Amino acid sequence: MHTAPSTRAPRPHSTARKHADTEPRSDTESLPDAVPVELTVNGTHHALRVEPWTSLLDLLREQLQLTGTKKGCDHGQCGACTVLVNGTRINACLALAVSHDGADVTTVEGLAQDGALHPVQQAFIEHDAFQCGYCTPGQVCSAVGLLAEGHAQCRDDVREQMSGNLCRCGAYVNIANAVEAVRRVECLRNREGDDV
Repeated sequence: MHTAPSTRAPRPHSTARKHADTEPRSDTESLPDAVPVELTVNGTHHALRVEPWTSLLDLLREQLQLTGTKKGCDHGQCGACTVLVNGTRINACLALAVSHDGADVTTVEGLAQDGALHPVQQAFIEHDAFQCGYCTPGQVCSAVGLLAEGHAQCRDDVREQMSGNLCRCGAYVNIANAVEAVRRVECLRNREGDDV
């Protein structure tokens, strides 16, 4: 079957579009709807401009290059994006960055202090509480938040209160062991402090 060659003329604006796409644009040009947001992330103050629909997760990963916080389901169902906002654990994929203007955010990168791992991070290593490691940052941040909340009184409480963080590898037993080990140490320290 014979096909006639195309006789359509090139669009007159096609070269202009190519040229415009290759020219560098300023932040205000590339984000015309951007609004100012100030956050303290892992102890560092950031003054940023974000589009109103930008999630806290996307801001952390794409603008601040803090890729420890993982994008899993992007629907708040897996917990891979768990971070601490003003000390409370949240799913960063469901939080708009603009709604946390002025907040103090801690990601997994901000848990270690002066070169020493956070006790939860250390416990995860000691109890082999991960396999592929993709969910681990969210698991660790969730565990830190859980322990700060102080509602877990036993291992079953730990398992229930960590249930929003999924591990596709199935390392749940070791994750619960790690968090419970830290919880017990903290309980012991608190009792000793009360006795003084």
